[in-house]
Amino acid sequence: MHRKIPFFCLLLLLLPSACLRAHASASLLLEEPFGAFGALNPTGHAAIYLDRVCAETPTLLRRCGPGESGAVISRYHRVGGYDWLAIPLLPYLYAVQYASDVPHYADAKLEARLRNRYREAHLLAYVPDQPGVEMPGGEWTQLIGASYDRKIYGYELDTTPEQDNRFIQTFNSAHNRAHFNLLFRNCANFSANVIDFYFPRSVRRNFLVDAGIMTPKQVAYRFVRYGRRHQALHPKTFVIPQVPGTIRRSRNVNGVIESLIKTKPYVLPLALLHPYFTGTLVAAYFGDRRFQPDSTAQVFDPALPPAAVLAEQTVPLPAAQAGWLSETTDTQASSGESE
Repeated sequence: MHRKIPFFCLLLLLLPSACLRAHASASLLLEEPFGAFGALNPTGHAAIYLDRVCAETPTLLRRCGPGESGAVISRYHRVGGYDWLAIPLLPYLYAVQYASDVPHYADAKLEARLRNRYREAHLLAYVPDQPGVEMPGGEWTQLIGASYDRKIYGYELDTTPEQDNRFIQTFNSAHNRAHFNLLFRNCANFSANVIDFYFPRSVRRNFLVDAGIMTPKQVAYRFVRYGRRHQALHPKTFVIPQVPGTIRRSRNVNGVIESLIKTKPYVLPLALLHPYFTGTLVAAYFGDRRFQPDSTAQVFDPALPPAAVLAEQTVPLPAAQAGWLSETTDTQASSGESE
């Protein structure tokens, strides 16, 4: 028998609950890479959590009702032929519909069983059964149960009901067909577009450090930077731990050049064949003072009583304790960026 988290405090503490907060918010979810693909491409995944926008279906958005906690929206590859899909918060994190069913410990078999059970109940129109197999293959598994595979960092800014209404109307009426491209139309590009929809001109690419490719880490850096310059939006940060268990732990999130420098199968041959070019990449990486997810963000303790959760739901973004904010400002001229 797997132990269960006793109550839904985790999401009340770490993510803004619709039933507890009058205003709306948008959060960027910066998700660590995992598995074999994550080892070769350690840029991770990006998604957007909107606490007052809910999913009537994965392709139809609406305003949330009382007690609903919003939806996570992202771009996916080869899932029903759609460009983006929206999943309610709890299933997105744990592949269950009710808080009482969230496991305290998970292995690969439990993860697969929970995902397939939720698929059969709610996603058959998007991920149909396949003959001869109990659970179909494909990348649909990224839609639900993310917290079994990854640690997730979140960065939140306030929004308004008017912004949410406009977002719902725009996305419901737009053509939603697959446009995924790993380099130029990936999950980070989609998240950047959603953030710019709410906060115009807040996210842009870095042509030197990330070779012009939008990465989840670059979106997070720009989003946090924008929040620090607009304190009226009440910027906050949180972390959702990977569920304990035998599933391999996720890895740190990297940018493009950061991945090249830190991944031996890439950097060693490159250094031998093109030593001067490799030296330029290293200089660009260290000169940019790369943004790192906040390791001091508060993590929920299941032993806390509900009253403590209601008293402090989220934690403010930390000051520029590592110097990344001010130092990056000083080095932008050399990195070729413009504000």
